[in-house]
Order: sequence, then C-alpha cells, then structure tokens
Amino acid sequence: MPTALLSIESARAAVASRCAPLPAEPVPVEDAGGRVLAADVRAAADVPRFDNSAMDGFAVRSDASRGALRIVDESRAGRPASRTLADGEAIRISTGAALPAGADAVAPVEHVHEIGGHVTLGAAVAPGQHVRRTGEDLRAGSVVLPAGTTLGAGALSVAVSAGAGSLPCARRPRVAILSTGDELRPPGSPLGPGEIHNSNAVMLATLARQDGGEVVTATAVGDTRAGTEAALAAALGDADVLIVSGGVSVGPHDHVKPALETLGVTERFWRVDLQPGKPTWFGTRDRQLVFGLPGNPVSSFVTFVLFARPALRALQGAEPFPRREQATLTEDVPRRRRTQAVRVRLDAHDGTLRATPTGAQGSHVTASLADADALAFIAAGDGVAEVGAQLPVERIA
Repeated sequence: MPTALLSIESARAAVASRCAPLPAEPVPVEDAGGRVLAADVRAAADVPRFDNSAMDGFAVRSDASRGALRIVDESRAGRPASRTLADGEAIRISTGAALPAGADAVAPVEHVHEIGGHVTLGAAVAPGQHVRRTGEDLRAGSVVLPAGTTLGAGALSVAVSAGAGSLPCARRPRVAILSTGDELRPPGSPLGPGEIHNSNAVMLATLARQDGGEVVTATAVGDTRAGTEAALAAALGDADVLIVSGGVSVGPHDHVKPALETLGVTERFWRVDLQPGKPTWFGTRDRQLVFGLPGNPVSSFVTFVLFARPALRALQGAEPFPRREQATLTEDVPRRRRTQAVRVRLDAHDGTLRATPTGAQGSHVTASLADADALAFIAAGDGVAEVGAQLPVERIA
C-alpha cells in the first residue's frame, strides 16, 4: 500500500525539529547587515545622552518675558554652550545640540525676531517645548534588539545608537548545492541535442544567499551512481545544509537516495502533499540537513521556499516561518488532487489584499516565478477555487 503523503505543515515541523541554532560569532556592525542576532542587545547608556534641541532656534526659559532677550552664547552639535542661561537671556541653538543649563525650552528660529544681538519671542513657550529628553529614545540597560532579530538598516542604526561596535550573530549556514542530470550545462554555454542550462544551481544559490546562507559550492553532477556518491560525499564534508535538485525519485537514473543512505544520511520524510513538489526528500546526518528537491525548476523553487528557507532561518536563530495572510483570489483556478502552491502577485484594492496567479502554473514554466511575490495555497479537491475565494498566502520575499 502506498505511503500516505505528508502534509506541508507536518513536513515543515519535521524540518524545524532538526534545526538547532549554529554557534554565535562577533560581527562588526559595519558587516552585520542581513545577519541574525544570537543574543539580546542592550543600550549601554541613555539615548539621547543629554537633553537636546529638536529645532534650530534659541534656548530660553519658559517663564521668559515677551521683551527682548540678550543673545549670550551658542550651542552647536558637538560644541555645547559654555555658560548657564540666566533670566533675560537667550542662547542660539542648533538641532541636536545640547540644551544649556538654565534653559527648559526652545523657541524656533521662525517664531522669533532677531535684531542687534537681541531676540524677541513671537509667542510664549511651554516648558519642554521642542526639547528631546535624555533617554527618550533608549533607556540604559533596556533591551533594544531581541535575539533572533534579522539586522536590517533600521536595526543596525539602533544597535550603533545603543553603543554597539560589534554584534553577536549566529554563524551563517554553509550551503552546498548540487543539480543532478547528464543534460545540464553551465549558464550561457552552447547546447547540444537534449541539453539544458543549469538554472537550478543559480536559482537555489541566490535563494540560499538571500536567507543568510554561505554557498560553498553550486554545481552539476552527472547521472552515475559513483559520480553522485562522490559529489555528495565532498559536499557533506563542508556543509551544514546540502540541497540536491533532481535525482530523488525512483527512476533508473535517480541515484541520490541510495547514495545518501550509503553516506550515513537518515531519511526523515519523502513525498509531500504538494503540487508542485510532491517528490521532496529530507534527511539528516548528525546535525547536517539534506534536502532532495525535485528537478523541475518551479518545483525546486517552491520546495526551497517552503522547507529549506525555514531551515536556514532556524539555524541562525530567526523565526523560521513567515506570517500567513489572507488574500482574495482574482480568477478561477482548477483544484488538483494535492494541495497547490500557486505563484501569485499580490496587490491591495479598496483595502483588500488580492492574489492574481502569474500565468501557467506547470512545474516547468519558469515564467511563473519572475513576477510572483507570494505563494497562495489551494486545498485539494474537485472543481475550481473560484474568484473571490479567501486563500492563505505566504510572501516569497
């Protein structure tokens, strides 16, 4: 009796259960973009470290009279005023400059009249007006970035403001990518009868790098048992994650599964309730993860996104699975015998998120990938998923 297909959710859970975060390493903040924090970052001091002005203008006392105030000093960014503000005085101040002692407000330059070394306020100022208070942004000792944060530009700005010069980040997973098939040739090379360009290696390597992987090899392997086993052995010698496209089915030229068994890789699952991507294989050897993805480009792309991408994220300590959203289908899609991952383009209309399929959905139709920014999931069944149906979607990027 055929083995029941594993659900997408069960397959993802099986992968996640085998992913322990990789060791942490210090990374200079200048080089930490895209990395994942391995520990909380705390503010070394209050930010701002001192009360400062939110405007160009004049530091004054909020109880100042409406008469002329004598300009007695200047506070510039990096060069604070040298004296305390007294009654009847004003100190010129720049945005970001330290608020002088004795002042408790700032009058914007466009709200005052300056003449002959004096300034007259156009309106009364309230205590704290246009003043950024000490610690208003970050408080000393507070967690400003939690472990598991993927470090984008905004997060790195916070880290630097908090006093960090380097950050503890999970090591990047080392990823080896092998595409199987005698028909594969390098990109741009001349093609003979029955040959195709090895698009999977480029596609999978790009996806792996986008998710923090360090690609140590991305190459093709011919359809021989000896060659397949040798290539797999070499890849496993230097990789945390091995991704193989093609060769995981049961045909006479599919050598990947028996070769992996010989190399001590334990099968964890094979075949998923998924179209495209049914013949997906996953195994482990100690802490190494091995993914056998279908050879068709679209199937390989979809199964990487659903299974390999969460693994790469989990190995770095990040949340492995993206948040699912609900979107309205804009055209009828025939249902199949398996759960479909339909490539769609998302847009918002009148406050509603809409999902439009990106053309033909065959597992060989790579054009469906170029314009897609999400996968929409259609449950197995008869008939069609109709226009207006609400579908769960996951963004690809």
